[in-house]
Amino acid sequence: MPSSLLLEVPALADFNRAWIDLTDWLSLLDQVIKSQRVIVGDLEDINEMIIKQKTTLQDLEQRRPQLEELITAAQNLKNKTSNQEARAIITDRIEKIQNQWDEVQEHLQNRRQQLNEMLKDSTQWLEAKEEAEQVLGQARAKLESWKEGPYTMDAVQEKITETKQLAKDLRQWQINVDVANDLAQKLLRDYSADDTRKVNMITENINASWGSIHKRVNEQEAALEETHRLLQQFPLDLEKFLAWLTEAETTANVLQDATHKERLLEDSKGVRELMKQWKDLQGEIEAHTDIYHNLDENGQKILRSLEGSDDAVLLQRRLDNMNFKWSELRKKSLNIRSHLEASSDQWKRLHLSLQELLVWLQLKDDELSRQAPIGGDFPAVQKQNDVHRAFRRELKTKEPVIMSTLETVRIFLTEQPLEGLEKLYQEPRELPPEDRAQNVTRLLRRQAEEVNTEWEKLNLHSADWQRKIDEALERLQELQEATDELDLKLRQAEVIKGSWQPVGDLLIDSLQDHLEKVKALRGEIAPLKEKTGHVNDLARQLTTLGIQLSPYNLTTLEDLNTRWKLLQVAVEDRVRQLHEAHRDFGPASQHFLSTSVQGPWERAISPNKVPYYINHETQTTCWDHPKMTELYQSLADLNNVRFSAYRTAMKLRRLQKALCLDLLSLSAACDALDQHNLKQNDQPMDILQIINCLTTIYDRLEQEHNNLVNVPLCVDMCLNWLLNVYDTGRTGRIRVLSFKTGIISLCKAHLEDKYRYLFKQVASSTGFCDQRRLGLLLHDSIQIPRQLGEVASFGGSNIEPSVRSCFQFANNKPEIEAALFLDWMRLEPQSMVWLPVLHRVAAAETAKHQAKCNICKECPIIGFRYRSLKHFNYDICQSCFFSGRVAKGHKMHYPMVEYCTPTTSGEDVRDFAKVLKNKFRTKRYFAKHPRMGYLPVQTVLEGDNMETPVTLINFWPVDSAPASSPQLSHDDTHSRIEHYASRLAEMENSNGSYLNDSISPNESIDDEHLLIQHYCQSLNQDSPLSQPRSPAQILISLESEERGELERILADLEEENRNLQAEYDRLKQQHEHKGLSPLPSPPEMMPTSPQSPRDAELIAEAKLLRQHKGRLEARMQILEDHNKQLESQLHRLRQLLEQPQAEAKVNGTTVSSPSTSLQRSDSSQPMLLRVVGSQTSESMGEEDLSPPQDTSTGLEEVMEQLNNSFPSSRGHNVGSLFHMVDDLGRAMESLVSVMTDEEGAE
Repeated sequence: MPSSLLLEVPALADFNRAWIDLTDWLSLLDQVIKSQRVIVGDLEDINEMIIKQKTTLQDLEQRRPQLEELITAAQNLKNKTSNQEARAIITDRIEKIQNQWDEVQEHLQNRRQQLNEMLKDSTQWLEAKEEAEQVLGQARAKLESWKEGPYTMDAVQEKITETKQLAKDLRQWQINVDVANDLAQKLLRDYSADDTRKVNMITENINASWGSIHKRVNEQEAALEETHRLLQQFPLDLEKFLAWLTEAETTANVLQDATHKERLLEDSKGVRELMKQWKDLQGEIEAHTDIYHNLDENGQKILRSLEGSDDAVLLQRRLDNMNFKWSELRKKSLNIRSHLEASSDQWKRLHLSLQELLVWLQLKDDELSRQAPIGGDFPAVQKQNDVHRAFRRELKTKEPVIMSTLETVRIFLTEQPLEGLEKLYQEPRELPPEDRAQNVTRLLRRQAEEVNTEWEKLNLHSADWQRKIDEALERLQELQEATDELDLKLRQAEVIKGSWQPVGDLLIDSLQDHLEKVKALRGEIAPLKEKTGHVNDLARQLTTLGIQLSPYNLTTLEDLNTRWKLLQVAVEDRVRQLHEAHRDFGPASQHFLSTSVQGPWERAISPNKVPYYINHETQTTCWDHPKMTELYQSLADLNNVRFSAYRTAMKLRRLQKALCLDLLSLSAACDALDQHNLKQNDQPMDILQIINCLTTIYDRLEQEHNNLVNVPLCVDMCLNWLLNVYDTGRTGRIRVLSFKTGIISLCKAHLEDKYRYLFKQVASSTGFCDQRRLGLLLHDSIQIPRQLGEVASFGGSNIEPSVRSCFQFANNKPEIEAALFLDWMRLEPQSMVWLPVLHRVAAAETAKHQAKCNICKECPIIGFRYRSLKHFNYDICQSCFFSGRVAKGHKMHYPMVEYCTPTTSGEDVRDFAKVLKNKFRTKRYFAKHPRMGYLPVQTVLEGDNMETPVTLINFWPVDSAPASSPQLSHDDTHSRIEHYASRLAEMENSNGSYLNDSISPNESIDDEHLLIQHYCQSLNQDSPLSQPRSPAQILISLESEERGELERILADLEEENRNLQAEYDRLKQQHEHKGLSPLPSPPEMMPTSPQSPRDAELIAEAKLLRQHKGRLEARMQILEDHNKQLESQLHRLRQLLEQPQAEAKVNGTTVSSPSTSLQRSDSSQPMLLRVVGSQTSESMGEEDLSPPQDTSTGLEEVMEQLNNSFPSSRGHNVGSLFHMVDDLGRAMESLVSVMTDEEGAE
């Protein structure tokens, strides 16, 4: 569109952009429609394409409003502008896009109609193909059932009948083949634009097989007809030949008698007449030679088929009679000739006859030699066999002549005396008569021996050649049958291979089915390896026999071997490609999780299948998902919640909602776990098993909450969280019990249902659980708050005290049952208190209370509601309560009740009554009746550590999974750090975690008094001389001890760090001295392959040193953090003790203003009443609301008690110090009451 028009009519620019976008989309859609090809004859592929076309048509219809909006906008533009050129362009473009839309829609509809017709035609063709293959199988089975039967009239007639019936069946079955061919031609003609290779190949195979069957049946029928004719004609021909033999024998006898008459040789005319008659007889004999051979051959066949029967005996007699008469007739013919040719030159004729025979034998031997070598294929050898059979018949015909000539020579040499031979041999004249006779004898005898030798040699040569031909025929026939069978199997497999679609075009859900089909094909073609080897062995055997295969056979063998190798390679490549596609894209792969991150992030997988994430902008990697990192950063906002149980629960609630586990019911989670057969809780799960189970869980959640669940993101985030909690070393494996504990703890279910399920996982088949199994459950449970950095407030990571607490609750039974475990869990033990608090936080989220916060004035209160049990109509919202804000006249240590659901009228009345009761109760009443919000456990360096050693998180993916840290002894530096951290954690539970029978951790006394009491208890093992004299001295002593221990541990750590750094520098110098590249720093360490074993050792050692250094630095950081907290607490205590007061000093000790321990406490739960639903429990340290006493009197009593707390005579034992501290505590308690009442009065 011209730019001038766009400037003149600005609205045209938006129209032009919308028109271009829609036109481009339609063009692309049209190209996709034209480029989509289907495999004709493949119903699955056609159906998939029909579904795609339907989806495309729906997309087109969904875009129709865009077309209509474009047309409407065009009409509005035409109405608003008066520029004729713009109006013409708008009209033209609207017409073009409407035409394009109609064309695309028409193409889609035509293609859909064509696919429906193709589906119908393909179905018909497949049905016809099945019928054609069925009749082919029947015909092939009948042909294979034919065997060489008896060579009799009945057997041949039966075979002829069977052959004719099969030929008749073939004519009927031809209809099926023709129908299949017609339908195939229709598919090839109508759908030539699509992939028709499958149809074409199958049709060619069917037609080739059908033609081969037809040819075999016709050949069999012709052979049987010929055999039948011969069998019918054989008796007649035999009788006719025998009759001729009788006549010929009579004629031969007459001639033989005539040749034996005396003085016959003198009658030359008579001799010529007899010679003429002999020639006539010899001519008849030669004319009947072929008849004789045919009769003899056919008779032998019939005789073999009749073996063992009476007919065989009779036929054998007749054949023997025929052979005898034939042999005698030929002998008589030769005798007649020899008598007729007898004269004075008889030795010359014998000499010439022997010479002729020698020449003939030489010629035949040359002819036989020229028949070699054996042909290289079956037809050539079959032809050689026919030629040699004719050659052998010729030898058999010549045999009587040779035998007769040799016999005549023998007789001649025997009957003629030397005198006669002397007369016969007249040249040369100079030889004496005896020598001439001997020469004749030697000459005839030598020639006769040569003829006999050559004849025997020729027969042996012929027999050997026939043996070779027979063996070659057998082997070549076997080779041809084997190659034909192998070719057929290869063709069938190649048809299947030709129907394969590219792996990239397959649907992800169908990958497994295609893989199974290819594996089935691989199993089907496995026997072809043996068949190919058999064909090659047959070819080698022929070569060993000296048979050179023909070029055709060699080409066939090479083609079969090549096709077999290509088929193998194709199948293995297909299996590999499908495996890779199934691994990378299938349901069991992690490919679908790659969409869980967006650029510049990329999800990658380490060798042990653990995912990590690459930031291409900063070129860094990390284990945590970007969204998980954001989530952890957002959890920092909750650090202002002063109560750790609520702080942990709120963090877990935010994590639970981010992972969508708040939507997961317990039954759905159990179904998913059972579906994946996760019953062996001690067995490890690898990453793929975790992903598969999580995918099942989130797929079900997506079906129920489609708009709330992003399956790839949720699976990846939940996997990330599970690995952070239970596999910090990224080994790629977590236990089944750990997986269940993590999922069930954050799912949506009743609290006791979770307890029952988790107990069931560690209980035996009898329903009881021992200490070890309970320890495993609690260990996996405590890892959840530990991962959030909140474990110290829940008794630390040592679960042995919790296990002991549970079994003490069960009266120290060796095993506990589910009911006792539930009762103990209802007490909310300190290590598990975060879980019920999580449920209350979840329940309070949607709660709306019709009350106003007395601090921030929020109304209505959303979430938790805290009602004072000391003042009427006093409520606090959860934000003010968690942050420690209070209103004037109300203290945080006042008794309160917590509601996570709206109150009922009954609860209001009950709370009113409690407020009234508290007005008349004294503080001493609450001191004698303490109530705790959880069950505390003692965790100060006692018992064995039942947990696994901690492995610090490595934030850089490496080739091998990092090894876990070894278990260290208590004297080890790192063990001391861990134990000291536990002590610091106990100190953070300000209300006195070191428990005994006389002091409750929840009494509302000052923090410095608790420290003094703790320190005094620790003096049981110290000298009495070290007893402190005042609270200030006690505080200074405690601070000095803790600081000295800290300084010693820090010094040890720094020394060890210096040693490690020196070792690392030494290894680095050795590395550079050897000419190797410098060692990379830990963040840059990427998987490398060492160039030598020494390099590998150096790199491995450096890697271990870096990991050890990282662990030490992390532990030192933890220690420094705890040190800072301790210093802050001690500093606050020092300020409280040293704060100048308006009151006088008593015995040189400054009386500090009391502070409420609860107000700055980081205890697991605040001291209040909790109400969940309709259940209520009383608070842990309620203050009474008794009337104010006389402040002056009370102050004097306090001063007196303080004066008496430090008598001049000190005791020399620890007991006196305990009494002194008790007196001091009571005095300070009275002082706190007095000061509080004074502040209230003011």
